Amino acid sequence: MKHFITLVILASLFASCKAKSPIVTSRNGISKEKISRTEKRNSEKSIDHLIDLATDNVGVKYKYGGTSKAGYDCSGLMFTVFSSENIILPRNSYEQSKIGVVLNQKKDQVQKGDLVFFKTNKSSQINHVGIVIEVFNEEIKFIHSSTSKGVIISSTKEPYYKNTLVQINRIL
Repeated sequence: MKHFITLVILASLFASCKAKSPIVTSRNGISKEKISRTEKRNSEKSIDHLIDLATDNVGVKYKYGGTSKAGYDCSGLMFTVFSSENIILPRNSYEQSKIGVVLNQKKDQVQKGDLVFFKTNKSSQINHVGIVIEVFNEEIKFIHSSTSKGVIISSTKEPYYKNTLVQINRIL
């Protein structure tokens, strides 16, 4: 009986020590930490690519339903830009606003690559979208296609956009 109790105590000691050893839970011996860093790096590259592509379209005219250099509407620009990274968004801004994680209560966490949504012209639902290219203090700069000026860079400091911003979503 003494041997049995000693054996149980030793077994529990070995079991508790094992929990302190490092755990590698991935393929090829790569830790989760390294995978998440790699994924983050890839995500940052994707975001930079999205912003570069959107920036390349600054100056392109507005065209209702447009999804090419011949002209873009706001959701068409986002649809086309995100398609370049094999991310398929719905075709209109209202449906796009249903994708990703909504950051409304966390505006201090806004990052480049996030989508900003607006209700313009006293619309009852979201009808405009842009992609964040820079965040500094309380200002968010974004690229979008406006009906009057085509693809441009704007700021949430501008009264029109400050008053109509209703939602921010993180897709990547």
